Amino acid sequence: MTKRIDKSKLPSRYVTEGPARAPHRSYFYAMGLSEDEINQPFVGVATCWNEAAPCNISLSRQAQAVKMGVKEAKGTPREFTTITVTDGIAMGHEGMRSSLVSREAIADSVELTMRGHAYDAIVGLAGCDKSLPGMMMVMVRLNTPSVFIYGGSILPGRYKGRDITVQDMFEAVGEHQAGKLSEAELKVMEAIACPSSGACGGQFTANTMACVSEAIGLALLNSSGMPAPYESRDQYGVASGHAVMNLLEKNIRARDIVTREALINAARVVAATGGSTNAGLHLPAIAHEAGIDFTLGDVCDIFRETPYFVDLKPAGQYVAKDLYESGGVPVVMKELRRAGLMHEDCMTASGFSMGEELDKIAREADGRVIYPIDTPLSKTGGVVGLKGNLAPEGAIVKVAGMTDEQMVFTGPARIFECEEDAFEAVQNRSYKEGDVLVIRNEGPVGGPGMREMLATTAALSGQGMGKKVALITDGRFSGATRGFCVGHVGPEAASGGPIALIREGDKITLDAIKGEITVDLSDEEMATRKLGWNGPRETMYASGALWKYAEQVGPTIMGAVTHPGAKKEKHVYMDI
Repeated sequence: MTKRIDKSKLPSRYVTEGPARAPHRSYFYAMGLSEDEINQPFVGVATCWNEAAPCNISLSRQAQAVKMGVKEAKGTPREFTTITVTDGIAMGHEGMRSSLVSREAIADSVELTMRGHAYDAIVGLAGCDKSLPGMMMVMVRLNTPSVFIYGGSILPGRYKGRDITVQDMFEAVGEHQAGKLSEAELKVMEAIACPSSGACGGQFTANTMACVSEAIGLALLNSSGMPAPYESRDQYGVASGHAVMNLLEKNIRARDIVTREALINAARVVAATGGSTNAGLHLPAIAHEAGIDFTLGDVCDIFRETPYFVDLKPAGQYVAKDLYESGGVPVVMKELRRAGLMHEDCMTASGFSMGEELDKIAREADGRVIYPIDTPLSKTGGVVGLKGNLAPEGAIVKVAGMTDEQMVFTGPARIFECEEDAFEAVQNRSYKEGDVLVIRNEGPVGGPGMREMLATTAALSGQGMGKKVALITDGRFSGATRGFCVGHVGPEAASGGPIALIREGDKITLDAIKGEITVDLSDEEMATRKLGWNGPRETMYASGALWKYAEQVGPTIMGAVTHPGAKKEKHVYMDI
């Protein structure tokens, strides 16, 4: 793009145009900008770079490539950073309460930077679970011309002839506790499981939401696939810088891209790849920013009718690098289109429609990582929704890799009032085959923060019990979780949902084929127990960010969001 864009109607006019802005311009000169650069559109280049985890460590380098692309297309890039909380390190302790809350903090902090400095467009780079939806949420909230880039996945480790990921490390802890793995072997595995920068390598939450970014149209096709250490990723950075300036010139905004049809496309890709149950939380949250009604129930309906045909960890064999080498998300979407399951008219970050972009893709399903859609791994999506008297607002479970026989489970409830209690019981083997472990008070309000339970579920798998018990919670599960693990049970315990009322020994039935989650109690008994309920469990968070989150957060079914969304807005940022 060589055409200079008129700034007279762009937000940056408030900081660069006219005699009254001479003090503002003096600051830009202080940072080395030329008069020409000040007169160009300002593009925020937002990254979640930090030294917290390998997911984020390469984002700063990639941002420089984005800035090159923006400059080449006659824009002026302004780089800034925001926080992340990385689940792999926050997992299994109090720190996990900060994870989902960080999604809101990321969106809010990027919004405040964009508004405060009057930037005209945004390219957002993110690498870890909550930073991806947080960055996409703010793009839609601001409704600016926007391009998203994933920082890329980690390379797999190699141990005894097989690829391993951080999921294997969490499960190795259970194997060690069960006496199946020596401490020496554990130390060898931990040293080689994560050999590079990048986000967790399986189809866990980060890679799931990376696939979403392409399918929803906010990222250039195939930009999410290449592993983080590959410096050739920088080509996508440059291209994304060009792309955002093209969107700015054509006034194509984030809500022109993120429509209900685009959200459906994204949900289909999650189902097809056996993605993380957390997509059932993040897609409604992104929709909320656009004022679109798209709940957990809608997501689960799409999951149910979409075949699962991409063989990725944790249920399958392969990692993100293998998907990329097999053609990536574009080939997955080509297969969905072949079955009539893609909305092709949706706009994308390239300025072309999804159909036009898919027409350019020459590669086909390889039958190894990406199966043809007419011979899928299973006819039902890798993630399905459940509903019933134990979860009137719904719940969600990853069934990728499970047989039909494994999709129905009935057993007595073992009640735990928090994750720590459940993890201790697993460590001590004080549970029985056939039990349904119930972890409550871990929802968005009751936690607060809706923790993931990977430490507990991975320990069960490591003990060889992952398929012999079931687990339900009003909290969340990691994208790396496998086995019959039901999350997002709503209403949560802190809101007086049925999960707060069940007792030790109550008979629970989980049926992922019918989509049901029930407890063998009459309505009358449930009502009696509700009258005797003593209210939500008190938490130790009486001030600070977690308290504020618990005060503001809405139900899981709507994405656990903390503000009224686009339906209540009275202005759009780009039109101020």
